[in-house]
Amino acid sequence: MALIDDSQNLPAMTGEARVEDYLALLKPSVMQLVVFTAAVGLLVAPGDINPVIGIIAIVCIAIGAGASGALNMWYDADIDAVMSRTRNRPIPAGRVTPGEALAFGVVLAVFSVMLLGLATNWVAGGLLAFTIFFYAVIYTMWLKRWTPQNIVIGGAAGSFPPMVGWAAVTGTITWESVALFLIIFLWTPPHFWALALYKQADYGAAGVPMMPNVAGEASTKRQILVYTALLAVSALLPTWLGMAGTVYTIVAVVTGVSFLVLAARLVRTEESVAMRKSARVLFNYSLSYLFIVFFALLADNLLTRFGGAF
Repeated sequence: MALIDDSQNLPAMTGEARVEDYLALLKPSVMQLVVFTAAVGLLVAPGDINPVIGIIAIVCIAIGAGASGALNMWYDADIDAVMSRTRNRPIPAGRVTPGEALAFGVVLAVFSVMLLGLATNWVAGGLLAFTIFFYAVIYTMWLKRWTPQNIVIGGAAGSFPPMVGWAAVTGTITWESVALFLIIFLWTPPHFWALALYKQADYGAAGVPMMPNVAGEASTKRQILVYTALLAVSALLPTWLGMAGTVYTIVAVVTGVSFLVLAARLVRTEESVAMRKSARVLFNYSLSYLFIVFFALLADNLLTRFGGAF
């Protein structure tokens, strides 16, 4: 699918790059979720890790996530230039050159992987390297512009951080860490497709084959409901695997049912303005859902360790 030519969209450089612009390349809002889920994976993993090494591991994961964001913005500068929510990013706004963003991302990627591998183990380092590669190459350069399933497959990139945190402690990949991966993986489609439902015009203008633009609103809403149901079930995996107790289970059930109710309401909403409003409500809820579920898992584990079994 052809995209708008870069030269038509990217303005002349202003030469006004600031520290804030390089920080913006790291996608700090996305990084918050990455850091949090990685920290939970590290803290609930069996075994001990030196606190200083643990902090270094989380910093490396954050830097790796930032590197992915910078590489994504470098490659997607043409798309960002025609979308209302992204056109003021540093590259399309002309404050950072594509070459500077590419170099910045590559340096951060190499640094984060090498430091994590040396500080903890190479299972964690390898997982972080694969995460960066998956997001920057498989998702950004291939899937995003090729298939409406871009978010489904590409969502794996954002699902690896708790596995990396877990591996930093244990040096292994286990079913428990895969369960944490699966929760984020199944959360991604309803989260992003809800956004795509009320940002269809932007994605259409950029030529990105998001699900609503390709399959239509009705199909997208049904798929949101299906993935939400799968998510609600997968959120109980930590309980079934013995990773969590009553506190987490109650939170997972309540938040999962609430997510399902909002998804079902979206499916039933037909009128265009009301549908976009319902999609926005679902998107905003999804932002808090993952934080709540992972915080509940952490709290449950801390209560079990230090306050007796729950």
